[in-house]
Amino acid sequence: MRKALRRYADQSSVLGDLDAKFNVFLPSSSANSKVPVLIYLGGLTCTEDNAAQKGGFMRDAAAEGIAIIFPDTSPRGAGIQGEDDHWDFGTGAGWYVDATHPQWVKHYQMFTHVAQELPQVIEAAGLPVKSLTYFGSHMILEYDTSNIRISLGKMYIALARRSHLSVRLPLRLGAVKAFSGYLSGGVEEGRDKYDATLLIGRVRTPVDILIDYVSFLLLGTADEFKHQLNPGLFIDAARKAGFDETQVRVRGQDGYDHSYYFVATFAPEHVKCKRRLPP
Repeated sequence: MRKALRRYADQSSVLGDLDAKFNVFLPSSSANSKVPVLIYLGGLTCTEDNAAQKGGFMRDAAAEGIAIIFPDTSPRGAGIQGEDDHWDFGTGAGWYVDATHPQWVKHYQMFTHVAQELPQVIEAAGLPVKSLTYFGSHMILEYDTSNIRISLGKMYIALARRSHLSVRLPLRLGAVKAFSGYLSGGVEEGRDKYDATLLIGRVRTPVDILIDYVSFLLLGTADEFKHQLNPGLFIDAARKAGFDETQVRVRGQDGYDHSYYFVATFAPEHVKCKRRLPP
């Protein structure tokens, strides 16, 4: 099997029988054996194509023998009033949570879709990937970290059954909007289920987390989400939970903006971070 990017669509029962599209990259080594798989979750307004086309992952994934799955960022075509009114809520902005609000609960079950249904679909399709999956992201996986790129490693394994995908810092306005809209319990429900500054303290197994974020903006660069970032709070929470600099690595990177140029620059290291994890 030659390395290739393939397009798929599946009728998702979790998303209320809507079609869910995703792209799959398979390295050539998958012709001989099953390979580890990285599920990359795109940011607001993205589709399954953005990271596949711009993220710069596939060269290093091919070299490391890792498959990558690129899901969509939300259900499409649910026909819910208001779902196309805002760029950061509704279509293209599912936020990877399971909605509990009656207006959204039928279709917007993105956590269950990416954490449970999608791996099952991949396995049923007979694709040569291992059942254990790791998650990485541009923006939404970290929820409110905006410019942080994260490699979650074992943290996903430890927390997946607790409705948790990622590392997220103090809630920015978009996350407050998402929690308030998708969840019947609003922000408090969201924090309890999805805020890793709280969840990291509940982990009792080793973690391997790599975070890159924009720490300083050179003249001529701009990140409209910079004022909403505060990685120090997650670092403090991780250290209080007993995780040292080898288990939770957070690196500030100077001179980038909120774009896939940043993602592509550090993508190779995050792919290699996955490779260190156990099979």
